[in-house]
Amino acid sequence: MNIHEYQAKAVLKEFGLPVSKGVPALTVEEAVKGAKELPGPLYVVKSQIHAGGRGKGKFKELAADAKGGVRLAKSIEDVRASAEEMLGNTLVTVQTGPAGKQVNRLYIEDGSDIEKEFYLSVLVDRETSRVAFVVSTEGGMDIEKVAHETPEKIVTFSVDPATGVMAHHGLAVAKALGLSGDLAKQAVSLTTKLYTAFVAKDMALLEINPLIVTKDGQLKCLDAKMGFDANALYRHPDIVALRDESEEDPKEIEASRYDLSYIALDGSIGCMVNGAGLAMATLDIIKLYGEEPANFLDVGGGATKEKVTAAFKIITADPKVKGILVNIFGGIMKCDVIAEGVIAAVQEVGLKIPLVVRLEGTNVELGKQIIRESGLNVIAADDLDDAAQKIVKAVREAK
Repeated sequence: MNIHEYQAKAVLKEFGLPVSKGVPALTVEEAVKGAKELPGPLYVVKSQIHAGGRGKGKFKELAADAKGGVRLAKSIEDVRASAEEMLGNTLVTVQTGPAGKQVNRLYIEDGSDIEKEFYLSVLVDRETSRVAFVVSTEGGMDIEKVAHETPEKIVTFSVDPATGVMAHHGLAVAKALGLSGDLAKQAVSLTTKLYTAFVAKDMALLEINPLIVTKDGQLKCLDAKMGFDANALYRHPDIVALRDESEEDPKEIEASRYDLSYIALDGSIGCMVNGAGLAMATLDIIKLYGEEPANFLDVGGGATKEKVTAAFKIITADPKVKGILVNIFGGIMKCDVIAEGVIAAVQEVGLKIPLVVRLEGTNVELGKQIIRESGLNVIAADDLDDAAQKIVKAVREAK
């Protein structure tokens, strides 16, 4: 789960981290009122969407030479003008894709005099199973571009969970950023607080880009991006309350209500599979035969008939889906349960596109019998390779 920048900064502030004063706004008048509450005379008007690259983004509804989704404002009237252009319009960035995202919230922040910009993030390193820091002197840039063009400018290190964060970790950050004296002391404090916040809130990602040094020699988190481990959200009702469903795919929201692992993709073949590994293999083999998957959907090992029905409805709700592949290996999950769920869903929502079903495992013959006797136009497959070839062929013939 992700949250907006202004919400992330409120979390940082809770842990004593340095952030600028700012006010969220849902309307133009709230933006103007918020600006008047700030010291000024320089303000920053920031579009609040769950995507990076806002400053370099473009609004669909505005002229090509219009400013991006993060703008400096030198007066209250400038704040009003920017708010009027941003709110309700669609911002397209490198991370939103061409569809973009509608801006429904703004963050009006007090301006900062910037001396230097750095990059700093905290994340979970899957290789070491530890919390890791990624630090670079190239702040304000896409870290992927820095990694590709100048990887030597990125320093990474992990924290041993047995000791937790220690002073030498902060000193490593200071050294990587070329900080000394009082700024090095600030880096130690900042590193400790970032780690504490990351662990306390069960984050998956905490990115500060840029981390700045102000003209008066203070470190400050000028931007903040946070992602949280969905499996730990039950421990953090305060974080769950920050969820903005307007920023999420409606299909993914519906899937979360049934505890389904669903991610929307851009292809034309919908997939319903049990088990993440089998799901990934299914996506790969569809691509092998020349088509693109429309989603990743893992119904899990203990899905009920109702859960399977919900999964099928979610897949068919995507207008891009031109065919569906159901690929089930029944272990804990029984093939007859899957078959009953698929039939119930097809009867409820109707089916006007090709459907290929491959079942194997527990109660497989009963599952096949249920589908065979249903009278539905379902294409049976013997194995995964056979299923992939059949759904690709059916989709191409239907085009």
